Amino acid sequence: MRALTACLVALGTAPALADENIPDQYPGSPLYSKPVEVIPHVWSAIGATAPPTYENTGHNNNLSFIVTGDGVVVVNGGAAYVLAEALHDEIKRITDQPVKLVINENGQGHAMLGNAYWAEQGVPILAHVDAAEEFEEYGAQILRRMEEYNRDKAEGTVLAGPSETFEDEKIIEMGDFRIEVLHLGPAHSPGDISVWLPEQSLVIAGDMAFHERMLPIFEDTITKDWLETWETAFEPLEATYVIPGHGHPTNMAQVRRYTHDYLVYLREKVGEHLESGGSLADAYYVDQTPYKHLHTYEELATRNAGRVFEQMEFE
Repeated sequence: MRALTACLVALGTAPALADENIPDQYPGSPLYSKPVEVIPHVWSAIGATAPPTYENTGHNNNLSFIVTGDGVVVVNGGAAYVLAEALHDEIKRITDQPVKLVINENGQGHAMLGNAYWAEQGVPILAHVDAAEEFEEYGAQILRRMEEYNRDKAEGTVLAGPSETFEDEKIIEMGDFRIEVLHLGPAHSPGDISVWLPEQSLVIAGDMAFHERMLPIFEDTITKDWLETWETAFEPLEATYVIPGHGHPTNMAQVRRYTHDYLVYLREKVGEHLESGGSLADAYYVDQTPYKHLHTYEELATRNAGRVFEQMEFE
């Protein structure tokens, strides 16, 4: 039944299963959920769609790994030392192959704060140069915020940036896999990357793509650029399978609907508001009800609208 459910979710034919009100799905482990095999040899421990909390140990993003036949490639360091260690424990239950590389999908805490664990194991860590700079500048603040909610679970977590950076792409040939680590262009946050497996037609999209939870628009998230990156670089991948940064594996139609189409919709609503002479105070409340079923809607919808207004006012 578990395999069937995972398959239905991956194909976009089953309802979304993650919910902010569902308790920890893997008692006894710091991980929010046990890793599942999305396609042969590609696994992901799906995080909560809620914000990071003590209860989910900050595991509110997807921690994925590829068992290549000649070593394991991990995507995301995790939000804390304890999460990285727990993920490694799961990997060792699945395969005897050593972890040979960790890839950070961006410079956010849940991508990089677990790096210290992997560095202790002697594993190289790869990130985009912009993500590395972001973590170097804001890492201390990110760590403090994690320590506030994770308390004793933050033990052992210290700042450790990537050991290697790249700009446009990094091609890895390992075992039976060709792994293309791609910076497709500006998206959700500085240094966002996607991991593309062309022979499997699967993309570990990172924060390029959302579908079960509402995407957050940060101060430095330029939505016009994100849409251009999507249309000119991400969509042309024509991926069959998508492991998003948050939420269950799915397909392009679903992430297009809740990422690209949401950004287009919100920009249209804010644009109409601007044309009618509306103010920032009222822009927060433009109609976003078609997306109110998404997790984190209450936390993010008004903030997203305000930030899009501030951007479009000067476009």
